[in-house]
Amino acid sequence: MEYLLYLTTGLFTGLLSGLLGVGGGLIMVPVLSFIFVHLGFAPEYIMQMTLGTSLAVIIVTSIASSRAHHQHHNVDWTIVKKVALGIILGAFLGSLVAAKLDVAILKALFVIYVFLVALQILSNYTPNPVRTLPSRPALNLVGMGIGWISSFVGIGGGTLSVPFLIYCNINTKRAIGTSSAIGLPIAIAGAIGYVVSGLHISNLPSHSFGFVYLPAFVIIALASLISAPVGAVLVQKLAVKKLKEIFALLLIVIGCKMLLGLIST
Repeated sequence: MEYLLYLTTGLFTGLLSGLLGVGGGLIMVPVLSFIFVHLGFAPEYIMQMTLGTSLAVIIVTSIASSRAHHQHHNVDWTIVKKVALGIILGAFLGSLVAAKLDVAILKALFVIYVFLVALQILSNYTPNPVRTLPSRPALNLVGMGIGWISSFVGIGGGTLSVPFLIYCNINTKRAIGTSSAIGLPIAIAGAIGYVVSGLHISNLPSHSFGFVYLPAFVIIALASLISAPVGAVLVQKLAVKKLKEIFALLLIVIGCKMLLGLIST
């Protein structure tokens, strides 16, 4: 059952990555948290294991998704280069801080973030038509913020970078494709931070590499490689607005479930 859940999660994660430009962490984090609890992992490190494993998987989903979007000419590599430095610094430093926080704090931050993302998607905000991307230094500051928050909640940053790019009047499909590429430096820097933070801890489960649980990483990553290109193809044909609304409702359900879990503990 454990491996079947990993496989299903990987297929769904890859699909979302290609379809909406997100790394899939918003799905992986609650699923992995549930599995790791039932596997009997040390309670004080469950959230760190979840976030580290999620970011490691997003390295793979981002590569597959951005490659597929690049083939459809939907990645603005100039934007990716401009935000990369800030993204890397924010994600790495954020992961080092998050690795030392209490599990309950990390779960609460994730729940708050999930609800905020859902509200943002459902608000259907329309940007000022004359707004453009800010200067490179400002983009690096934005990137640092996106990387920091992403490492705290185990995501590839798409739920932050897609709205930001749309806010700056980047075409929605191009924003999704560019976001999938932005997720790669976030995931690499964040995953390295969680690996480094967990290497010295002795009571982690076997087959762990720092705070990355390798069996979950391998199965989810391989499954996502299959479905991420499918999502990138579908985004060319489907109504993205409707898909985002469905995703927002799913996030609300996930957020409510995790909130109830927090209240009951």
